[in-house]
Amino acid sequence: MQNFPILSLITFLPLIGMIAIMFIPKEQVKPIKILTLVITAVQVILAGLIVAFYNYSAGGINNPESFQFVEKFRWIEISGLSWIGKVKVDYFLGIDGLSAPMVLLTAIVTFVATLSSWNIPKSIKGYFALFLLLDTGMMGVFVALDFFLFYIFWELMLLPMYFLIGIWGGPRREYAAIKFFLYTLFGSIFILIVMIGLYFSSTETLVDGTKVFTFNMLSMMNKANFTPTGILSPFNPNNLRFIAYIALFVGFAIKIPMFPFHTWLPDAHVEAPTAISVILAGVLLKMGTYGILRVSYPIFPEITHQLAWYIALFGMINIIYGALCAMAQRDFKKLIAYSSVSHMGFVMLGMASLTTAGISGAILQMFNHGTITSMLFIIVGVIYDRAHTREIDAFGGLANQMPVYTGFVTLAFFAAIGLPGLSGFISEAFVFLGAFGVEAIRVITVISTSGILLGAGYMLWTFQRIYLGQLKDKWTELKDLSFREYAMLVPLSLIIIFLGVYPSAMLNIMNASVNTMVKFMADAQTLYSAMVRF
Repeated sequence: MQNFPILSLITFLPLIGMIAIMFIPKEQVKPIKILTLVITAVQVILAGLIVAFYNYSAGGINNPESFQFVEKFRWIEISGLSWIGKVKVDYFLGIDGLSAPMVLLTAIVTFVATLSSWNIPKSIKGYFALFLLLDTGMMGVFVALDFFLFYIFWELMLLPMYFLIGIWGGPRREYAAIKFFLYTLFGSIFILIVMIGLYFSSTETLVDGTKVFTFNMLSMMNKANFTPTGILSPFNPNNLRFIAYIALFVGFAIKIPMFPFHTWLPDAHVEAPTAISVILAGVLLKMGTYGILRVSYPIFPEITHQLAWYIALFGMINIIYGALCAMAQRDFKKLIAYSSVSHMGFVMLGMASLTTAGISGAILQMFNHGTITSMLFIIVGVIYDRAHTREIDAFGGLANQMPVYTGFVTLAFFAAIGLPGLSGFISEAFVFLGAFGVEAIRVITVISTSGILLGAGYMLWTFQRIYLGQLKDKWTELKDLSFREYAMLVPLSLIIIFLGVYPSAMLNIMNASVNTMVKFMADAQTLYSAMVRF
């Protein structure tokens, strides 16, 4: 399997499906839906094979030999460009313990989102074509190791998401789509500028011994790229590496979304169709934290150490601010959207610890939040399809009318709260274990634990208002779950329970890579300290 181009297949299979859909008459709605479902199901199988054949002992980060399922060849090469010389771009794919969980998450969430898209009312052909294009863009981000290729996939998902919200969304869909587009494009400009700067500061030795500039992210992670010149104070505005780090971090932070760049998310979630909300919360938000771990941390390790306290601070703000905003919502979907802002703060806090426990907890939280919040948005979609309202106060006593549905709601709500035995608990526990062990951010960590209490507050209050009490007369005709809705909720429920009982199934995948990253960051900090003393 290591020599089979499985990463190309899992990435571009949806693109092939999109092309196939373009040749199907728009009246043939059922074949279009079935084709999309088959493609996303095959993706899940391929992701399962990747995990099954994954070598748990190999760590990644900056060693090409440690990445798995690698595919690399020269994609673009232009010579004789005045002072630039030769420009080369590689088609370079590979995964390690950071990206393997995200590949699996993307496949699972996309499959569930396909089922959730079954009732899309208009322009079925266009919807599923854009849906599959979005799938390719998301998957490509998690497997690309060439920065140029990474950026192409990063931008590729922007266009279909804009139209999926803007055409198939709610009453204010145009506003939400434009806001999403502008925020994301703003961040992408920063990423592009830094990418070009890193290209001209990173070299790679070819087979013939010549050195050329490179977009290879692993070459950019060479500690030799930072020198004592201008590095004595990371806060010195003349330090281009510091400026590049901030610009790159902002580009990724918008996608998380980190306060104060979060305002696009509630609008996008509220107006987007249920399936697109599932993808937004389940996968797209993780691209921001993944980008920081994959690009910002190992390329700028010395600056990461200097700014870790601030990352933890913004994580704490996300946790508490997002929870307070969620508590104030009357719209069920907007409440879940703000809960995502809060829970992504836990990821940032774990990342800021720069410890094995903290970063492992952060990556596990990315995966667990992806499955839990996907389930929560499906739960909102189920009730909206029947009642055509998301107003929390409009309901009451639904557990009497829809008991099976309420059972799934209970599981999802308590997983989001962090009940022991469910997946949300173990990831948050690792985040706090890692962060509390770092003295510099201990106070921030203690304050951040209040997010657990606030989360329980708004979740339980919402559960009480919607599902408990007296059933209102107008909801006595509501039907319980359909077979399609079972097919969406059961797999996510099983994953939540399984990883709550046996988290090692995921932790073992990421362990070697996280240990390698922590050591790499520590060695870089030691080298940085020696430079400062010198």
